[in-house]
Amino acid sequence: MCRAAACGSVTGMIEMRSLTKRYGPTVAVDDLTFTVKPGQVTGFLGPNGAGKSTTMRMVLDLDAPTAGEVLLDGKRYHQLRHPLRHVGALLEAKAVHGGRTAYHHLLWLAQSNGIGKRRVREVIDLVGLDSVADKRAGGFSLGMGQRLGIAAALLGDPAVLLFDEPVNGLDPEGIRWIRTLMKDLAAEGRTVFVSSHLMSEMALTAEHLVVIGRGRLLADTSMSEFISRNSRSFVRIRTPDAVRMRAVLSAAGIQVEPGPDHTLEVTGAKPAVIGNLAAINGLTVDELSPQSASLEDAFMQLTADAVEYRAGAGR
Repeated sequence: MCRAAACGSVTGMIEMRSLTKRYGPTVAVDDLTFTVKPGQVTGFLGPNGAGKSTTMRMVLDLDAPTAGEVLLDGKRYHQLRHPLRHVGALLEAKAVHGGRTAYHHLLWLAQSNGIGKRRVREVIDLVGLDSVADKRAGGFSLGMGQRLGIAAALLGDPAVLLFDEPVNGLDPEGIRWIRTLMKDLAAEGRTVFVSSHLMSEMALTAEHLVVIGRGRLLADTSMSEFISRNSRSFVRIRTPDAVRMRAVLSAAGIQVEPGPDHTLEVTGAKPAVIGNLAAINGLTVDELSPQSASLEDAFMQLTADAVEYRAGAGR
């Protein structure tokens, strides 16, 4: 799929420079500065109301910044002569004329950007809509509409791709397909910028993360570094003699804290070391299991103070 127009010498870099958006007294995006680089999938995370969708809309000049700017290889989106050849985006899958067929929707987009008919058929086949290409988009399911939106994003074979909740409405096969597609696009040297609330999918897809809260930048780092900085890994111990076990570990200079259900949580020591100490001191161990930090844990920890809507504890 990769052609000269989108690969090799074209970098496809997205630069946010002091990007700010206000709606009256409300600050939706607050002085954001970061760069989305080619060759990797960059995840864009934040709680509801954090400003992610507004930021993506400003990349495409759908919303005008109050201050700052977004540059695509040094240009604003409206300065691109044939924008679909440079930037493809899936922001709202249902932004389609319901009376048009899938084919004619894509053909209209292609003709507006100097793209040939052959490419329309290529992307229809790529997203798996060949059997419904001549059906009206208004009758499409959510998943089919999502695939059509992805086809539109890919139409110009662009160097830059933006996806907002790309797995929305897709079945398990479709989720695996779009995950693989985004990774393959990045491997070709394209810039792939994806926003999602599904932490499990983001953990499997993104190599780099940009996290915002209340419109402000909270993190701009690799996936592994983000998790290690904002959550902890530990070893869970379950033993009938937790008091003695804790004393033995503390005497060895190992940090140990009480965990849920009468367990102990140890940081800074490997299971083999803990097991040897238990054996030497004649302690019975029913469970000795490493607990790895997750993206969800790290995200919740970092954004705890930036959540706009928080559910109550219930009755």
